[in-house]
Amino acid sequence: MIGSYPRHTFVYAQACEANAAAPRPDPMRLPILIAALALAVLLGGVWAWPGQHAAGASARRTAPTEAVPVPHRVHSRSGPIARARSKIVAFETAPFPYAGTMPRSQKPFLDVVENGRRGHSTGAGRIYWEDETYNDRQVLLHMPKGFDIRRPSLLIVFFHGHGAKLADDVYLRQQVPAQISASGVNAVLVAPQLALNAADSSAGKLWQPGAFARFLGEAAQHLAQLHGDKRSVRSFASMPVIIVAYSGGYVATAWSVHHGGIARRLRGVVLFDALYGELDIFADWITTQKSAFFVSTYATSTQTRNLQLQKMLADREIGFSTALEPRLQPGSIAFLPGSKDAVHKDFLTHAWVDDPLKDLLARLKGYARETKAR
Repeated sequence: MIGSYPRHTFVYAQACEANAAAPRPDPMRLPILIAALALAVLLGGVWAWPGQHAAGASARRTAPTEAVPVPHRVHSRSGPIARARSKIVAFETAPFPYAGTMPRSQKPFLDVVENGRRGHSTGAGRIYWEDETYNDRQVLLHMPKGFDIRRPSLLIVFFHGHGAKLADDVYLRQQVPAQISASGVNAVLVAPQLALNAADSSAGKLWQPGAFARFLGEAAQHLAQLHGDKRSVRSFASMPVIIVAYSGGYVATAWSVHHGGIARRLRGVVLFDALYGELDIFADWITTQKSAFFVSTYATSTQTRNLQLQKMLADREIGFSTALEPRLQPGSIAFLPGSKDAVHKDFLTHAWVDDPLKDLLARLKGYARETKAR
């Protein structure tokens, strides 16, 4: 376990004004920029494509080799940050509130009205009220000590599970920011509040086409404010994205990869005992994309669904592994059972190892941050 983690002061804000877009670079710099990017490609190395462990299938996924990390334009001269920064901010594009329809049934999400209150009835027959459960716009942002906007970096989106609150569960109990910090990866965290402290997996606005891209666009503005350099907004708006989901966060994940609107910017999906459904969406995404990795690690809660998805992929002659490679590679697919003593409620802090998110992120090469911040 990571143990004690430096306490940060949460700043609860209702909204943050969007930063103005950074001015365009001087045209005279363009030849220098092109040469620099070319040099980065030459020196950055190339992904190795390991042979998949074919489980019920002989096919191997192939894709063009690409430099890792992919060079990206940096619109900031700020150095590594001297201390970790965490903040909870209200987003206009947050998953909730949501008054639209549900994509599978096309029925209104808010399908119950009683004494002037609107609510949603879940598949289990429970009613949750909009003003209590689906009215929280807050999003947790985190930057680890030493994060350097000038270096290749990642944007981690975390979708929580049932019965969760951002500060109590994502930040403290599951230690998601702490694990990102401890991984050594040059990454930032964006974790939206879904259904507040409820047994409901609804995705809200993220059910809608392009909603995930709009959410990330707003996230770039808030991250630039947290970073302190408004010129960094363009870098945050183009960072490669990895989606990490726990438990009920699978619905928001599925619809974000299905038609979230970020295309090849999405570099990976990680499910922590979260494959409860939407198998067709995940199977189609895995089949059609070749540059992003997929990892589903599970306890007994989702073992059956994981085996079902494995069969679906084998029927499509898509190879996969049942173990983690030392490095997470583009296009790799892995299904990993947790240890025998792993339980669902603690799966983000104890799965096949303690602090499994830290372990996974540490397998991403090319995104290390400096250990000492200036």
